[in-house]
Amino acid sequence: MSSLKELQDLIQDKYGIEPSKLDPHASMRETGGLDSLALAEFLFAIEDHFGIVMPDEDANIDTLAELAVLVDKVRAEKAASAS
Repeated sequence: MSSLKELQDLIQDKYGIEPSKLDPHASMRETGGLDSLALAEFLFAIEDHFGIVMPDEDANIDTLAELAVLVDKVRAEKAASAS
């Protein structure tokens, strides 16, 4: 259950960045031009979109691929705790 595609769509909706222009394994700060404030706002958008709470200790994640892994982990933990 990879969230990468949904994250790519979300970043396109929020910042107008085409998924093909942002390498999932490259820094969103360097290749996407997102600063710390934009990344923090994106994390809030992710929480709203997926209905999850992102852990604070993982705030240094810098690529969409890393973010997708974390989102998948949090979603799996939420699903496990709900059952």
